[in-house]
Amino acid sequence: MVAAPDARISKLTGLRADDFADEGLMERLPKVRGKLTPNEPLADQTWFRVGGPAEVLYKPADEEDLIYFLQNCPKDIPVLVMGVASNLLIRDGGIPGVVIRLGPAFSRIKVDGAMMTVGAGTIDLNVARTAQSSGIAGLEFLSGIPGTIGGGLRMNAGAYGREFKDIVEEVHAVDRSGNRHTLYKDQIGFSYRHTDVPEDIIFLSAILQGEEGNPAAIYERMQEIQKSRSATQPIREKTGGSTFANPENDPDKRKSWKLIEGAGCRGLKMGQAKVSEKHCNFLINTGHATAAEIEALGEEVRKRVYNKFKIDLRWEIKRIGVTKEQRGF
Repeated sequence: MVAAPDARISKLTGLRADDFADEGLMERLPKVRGKLTPNEPLADQTWFRVGGPAEVLYKPADEEDLIYFLQNCPKDIPVLVMGVASNLLIRDGGIPGVVIRLGPAFSRIKVDGAMMTVGAGTIDLNVARTAQSSGIAGLEFLSGIPGTIGGGLRMNAGAYGREFKDIVEEVHAVDRSGNRHTLYKDQIGFSYRHTDVPEDIIFLSAILQGEEGNPAAIYERMQEIQKSRSATQPIREKTGGSTFANPENDPDKRKSWKLIEGAGCRGLKMGQAKVSEKHCNFLINTGHATAAEIEALGEEVRKRVYNKFKIDLRWEIKRIGVTKEQRGF
C-alpha cells in the first residue's frame, strides 16, 4: 500500500523531532577549523527553495578537519551530509543535529590519462567539462545530472543511458567514527538508483574511469544532452529533479512519467506545489509552496498511480528532516 506522507519521516536519516530539544548542542560539538553555524536557514540552498533550518551547519575546512569532527562528535548527535540539494526535499521543521556541507577542499579534480580523481563535493557538470577538455569520453552523461559526485554515488545516479556504476572504479570515504575506508566497485553494491553503502558512510572522493576521446565530439554530445534537458524538463523552475524512480516491477516497462500521466496527474496542484506539465515526473514550486505541500502532492500522485495501475512508485527525491508539527511550530 502507499505510505502516508510522514510514515517514513526518519527512515532515511534516523533524525527525530526531539533531537532539536538539546539547546546546548553547540557547546557539545568539537572545536574545528571549519565553520559551525547554529540554526542556519537551508531553503535558499535547495533547488525547491523550501524547508526549515539546520540545527547546526558545519562546513569542514578539509578532510582532516572533517575526520577530527567525526571522531570527537558525540555519537548521539545526528549527522547528515548535504550536497547542492538538487534532489532533496527538506521538511518545514528543518533538520535536527549537524548538517555537513562539503566545500572547495572537497571539489578538486585530478586527471591521469583517461582516469579522474574527483572530490565528493564536485559538481557533476564540472567533472563533465573537465573530462571534455581533457579528451576523456564516457562521462558526458554527468552534464545532464544536477548534483554532486557524492550525491550521485549515494543513489547511483544516471541519465542518457549511463549510470555512476559504469564509471566508478574506487571510492574513498569515512564513517561516523572518523575511520577511513576504500571501497572498490564490486563492494559498493550498485543497482538501479541505489547502492548498498551504509547511510553513515560519508564519501570523500572517487576514481572515475573514462576512455580516450575526441574533445570536439565529446562537446557535441554534451550540447545534445543540454538541449534535450531544456526541451523536456522544467529546469528553469524551482524543482528537485525526477521525483520517482522508474518502477522495476511493471510488466509493461512503463516509465514513471507515463504512469503519472495515465493516472491523470499532469498539472495536478496542491497549494502552490504542482506536477509539471512539461515533464510530469517533476514536482515544482510555483511560488511559495511549503515542503509539506510538495510532499503531500507527491503522495497524492503515488496514491492515484497505485489505485489505477497497482504500482507503488518509489520516491527518488530524498525527503529529510521533520515537519513543523513534529518540531512544535
